Amino acid sequence: MNRIMPNDNLLKGMKRVLVLCPHTDDEFGCSGTIYRLTRVGAEVKYIALSRCEASVPEPYPKDILEKECRNCTRLLGIRANNVEVWDYPVRYFPEHRQEILERFVRLGREYAPDTVLLPSSFDTHQDHSTVFQEGFRAFKYSSMLGYELPQNLISFANTAFVTLTEEYINHKICALSSYESQAFRSYSSPDFIRGLARVRGVQCNAMYAEAFEVIRLVI
Repeated sequence: MNRIMPNDNLLKGMKRVLVLCPHTDDEFGCSGTIYRLTRVGAEVKYIALSRCEASVPEPYPKDILEKECRNCTRLLGIRANNVEVWDYPVRYFPEHRQEILERFVRLGREYAPDTVLLPSSFDTHQDHSTVFQEGFRAFKYSSMLGYELPQNLISFANTAFVTLTEEYINHKICALSSYESQAFRSYSSPDFIRGLARVRGVQCNAMYAEAFEVIRLVI
């Protein structure tokens, strides 16, 4: 059986994409897709709600994750002026729920995305769950895809796939290697990144893929 190769026709319909990451490095779940989108000319805006200073391991400086994030997003093709890193304290997003919603609503009015990538509805991390819930409220008239972060999931509805070639998965691994401070985490291993993409590829008859939960699809 011939494998499915990436087809850019559907991606070209995504003109203005918003990527919502609770924390710097959560693009682990969708960076191959981000790279494909920037390659076909989509405007991609990236928001990380926390620089996670409380989680930075010694001996790294407290701002290391923001620096790593900006390098990673640059390698993924996102323009520097389309990258924002906010300052909500990691693990305390539920306490800032209303403010986050109001900022999302303003962002929706100013940027008007047609597609939003955000944590899936199955994500159990309290910060990720807050971003999903308030993101849904703020962007409910846009198409929304929930990306996969296996370390936080009990289950997952992999109802959409974005296929990746060897070139794309290698570029994803290269971009994510910007997070030197997070190299100790099991999900940052190139073997894990490639292995998960291979599993998702098998499920859609491709070499590699990223899986998403279809939260809302507006055609």
